[in-house]
Amino acid sequence: MSDAALRPATGFRLPGLSALGPLLALILLIVLGAFLNDNFLSQGNVTNVLARSAFIGMIAVGMTFVITSGGLDLSVGSMAAFIAGVMILAMNALLPAMGVGVPLILLGMAIALAVGLLAGLTNGLLVTRAGIEPFIVTLGTMGIFRSLVTWLADGGTISLDFAVRQLYRPVYYSGLFGVAWPILAFALVAIAGQVAMRHTRFGRYCEAIGSNDKVALYSAVNVDRIRLLTYVLLGLLVGLATIMYVPRLGSASGSTGMLWELEAIAAVIIGGTALKGGYGRVWGTVVGVLILSLIDNILNLADLVSPYLNGAIQGVIIVLAVVLQRGKSAA
Repeated sequence: MSDAALRPATGFRLPGLSALGPLLALILLIVLGAFLNDNFLSQGNVTNVLARSAFIGMIAVGMTFVITSGGLDLSVGSMAAFIAGVMILAMNALLPAMGVGVPLILLGMAIALAVGLLAGLTNGLLVTRAGIEPFIVTLGTMGIFRSLVTWLADGGTISLDFAVRQLYRPVYYSGLFGVAWPILAFALVAIAGQVAMRHTRFGRYCEAIGSNDKVALYSAVNVDRIRLLTYVLLGLLVGLATIMYVPRLGSASGSTGMLWELEAIAAVIIGGTALKGGYGRVWGTVVGVLILSLIDNILNLADLVSPYLNGAIQGVIIVLAVVLQRGKSAA
């Protein structure tokens, strides 16, 4: 069977307003924000919104592939905290031998990517080899990662050496042509993710598996390997997001990355990816990330509700997005 034949036909492919919905919502939020606060469209605020959304954005791109293939990962926030903790501890431990310099920073980045890869691989193997439901696996590893970083921090905070932190800060606060490095990294990840989803076998196989894994298996698709790769990819992107996040505060604790999994899943669903799998839309995920970031920013600038209710608002958005998806699939 050809790769094109594996591309499933779903109700979520209908062109028109259903595809443009997230974009229209984003435009309306921009107009609303500009109306409520004169500083909303200032360069400083726009840069701040994009830079802070880059962490969730990179993770959400990886989550798009996991959900498209019929999986789920609830551990990404705890995973980020664990990666940050291990990264900082390793850099502090290597400091006496290597000294403050670029090689130490690069080694720390490599450690973060390696830990992210291993964490994603662990989740993937438990799902594919052990045959445990993704929800159960990642719910378990969410608790494990969060507990491990709390243990490593002895219930407190793991802080990067001050001199190393000063050298590392430009990774978050500097950039190229006035664009911060996290924003550039997010843009590259989003472009690569969109190309992979729409124009590679990997993307086609993810959709085929999420639509009907038995049909995909009969079509000579290595279902377990593709699913495993989606979790590994997500782990690597969590590692990349952590690399960009650590220089912002220079520390990690048991509360680092709290609710990141909620934001990533919300962005994916808002963007139009089918929650049950079978269809993924990376560009929609990017729009979903921006929508959530703008809602948070508008609420803070306009002081409409308490910032402590942001998580509740995101939860409501997830429920509404799923309800809308069911309505489209039933139509």
